[in-house]
Amino acid sequence: MSAALHLQDTREHIYSLLKPQPLISANQEWLACMLASWCDGQGVLPDCLGLESGQFTALKNRFFPGVNIPDHAPSGSRLDFGRMLEKQDLVNLLKQYARPGLPETDWMIAVIVAGCLGNDHLWQDLGLWSRAQLSAMLQHNFPELAAKNDKDMKWKKFLYKQLCEAEGIYVCRAPSCEVCIDYPKCFGAEE
Repeated sequence: MSAALHLQDTREHIYSLLKPQPLISANQEWLACMLASWCDGQGVLPDCLGLESGQFTALKNRFFPGVNIPDHAPSGSRLDFGRMLEKQDLVNLLKQYARPGLPETDWMIAVIVAGCLGNDHLWQDLGLWSRAQLSAMLQHNFPELAAKNDKDMKWKKFLYKQLCEAEGIYVCRAPSCEVCIDYPKCFGAEE
């Protein structure tokens, strides 16, 4: 018997239908949270979570068999396509640091890169429920890269800073500071 997700369902209800039991991968939990938010119109992930259609079908079959997850959701309307130039650089950075042996690595990379096109914190753009979830997800999938963030920099800013440093640029702004709700906290006057 299959469970159908409907766009009018709440994030918590959708999550209850997706909640993985038992887990076959730690990524399954984070993907369930992202999908629940995505179906509820939260975050910025585009159709198929930013994956190609075949990849999205494979992800659904692997982690959420028997759940009818739509390919389209209302959450992908707030992307900044001006940052598409860095897309392949972000893919390459994440591939370089990916934990070996995870069959879903390419899926996770594509979803994270799609989330980088949003204008809020990465955890919010991905539809995760907290920054701690994002930190755990990055530590699980990219442990050496996550360990480099030893000053607890915001994750999107950190990823873009890694790209700048790889190019020898050491003065790097986050891609969307001017629209960030935490701008005054990060760049307010020092007193």
